[in-house]
Amino acid sequence: MIDLANLPAGFHENPFPHYDRLLETAPVCPQPDGSVLLSRHADLGAVYKDTTTFTSDKRVVFKPKFGAGTPLYEHHTTSLVFNDPPLHTRVRRIMASALAPRAIQRMEPGLIGTVDRLLDEMPQQADLIEDFASTIPIQIIGNLLDIPHSERGPLRDWSLAILGALEPVLTPAQLASGQQAVSEFKEYLQGLIARRTARPGDPDTDVLTRLIQGDSDGTLTEIELIQNCIFILNAGHETTTNLIGNGLALLHDHPEEKQRLINDMDLIAPCIEEVLRCASPNQFGNRETATDCVIAGHRIAAGTNLHLCIGAANRDPQVFENAAVFDITRTPNRHLAFAGGPHVCVGLTLARMEGRIAIARFLQRYPDYTITSRKQGGRIRFRGYSSLGATL
Repeated sequence: MIDLANLPAGFHENPFPHYDRLLETAPVCPQPDGSVLLSRHADLGAVYKDTTTFTSDKRVVFKPKFGAGTPLYEHHTTSLVFNDPPLHTRVRRIMASALAPRAIQRMEPGLIGTVDRLLDEMPQQADLIEDFASTIPIQIIGNLLDIPHSERGPLRDWSLAILGALEPVLTPAQLASGQQAVSEFKEYLQGLIARRTARPGDPDTDVLTRLIQGDSDGTLTEIELIQNCIFILNAGHETTTNLIGNGLALLHDHPEEKQRLINDMDLIAPCIEEVLRCASPNQFGNRETATDCVIAGHRIAAGTNLHLCIGAANRDPQVFENAAVFDITRTPNRHLAFAGGPHVCVGLTLARMEGRIAIARFLQRYPDYTITSRKQGGRIRFRGYSSLGATL
């Protein structure tokens, strides 16, 4: 039994033994607050695919958590990830067209240039998060929305505060920080949208212009537009930061696998998939039951909040042989790091490209790096390091 509101000591640092026990003894785990924790790969896959029985709409859950009408409530009930069709379908279609393979291919030279510049500037004693991993997605997302470089400074702190408010248990300080971050980001975007509306960019490369203009089925309201711009930053920033940071930490801790990759850089693609499986940047998702249902023999009432433990599902021995082993050649690798079904991550191709280029070019430049200190981010929903000290 794991109580997400009262976690055992050491869970943040190493949740994986707890995940293994969940899979073995309680794959459907009721929580004291009436919610249910799911951990099996098959159960998560079924929930992701069934948007009739399991809804992404979080208005009921988030009202007591954030307060009706508050900035966090407005954001997390309007953004793409916590919505069902028709809003989800409409916004996702616009975003997906802007993140089509051809559009992402055009981003690659700029991404390589950003990575190489950061590698050139890194000190011998570096923080692989602050000096490298966190900067890459901020620049890529800044480019997607065509945010002037001089205005990108607050983006990371806003994202961390807003996503931090999704933890199962919040301190008053975390709640206040999240509310303030949404308010500040919203005010900034109102000005940016006004400027872009007056002087549109190229909709083939500027996602903000594309979102403003909408498509043949119409345009987004101002609130939908603002909150989904915030979503683009949040969805693409911390998860990609964690992918890069977790990948560098895993390779450092598994020197034989690191050397295999250095010897054959064609393994970078399966390596990224194994990082996503072993240390999923997003460890938990959520759904709510829209009707009474049965999951793995357990009757669950309508209106029940489900915690989907992606981190556990990606270690399910029914799906992954030697699931605890980090193997950069693992195939097949049907992990759920990007969720699944209609809500599968819209930016997964871009995230994979960022991970491949960042880690491959880092290893080519600094194959003998040594991690000297590490500090976990201290959250259970998003797994990554807030600091990763290294000697290059």
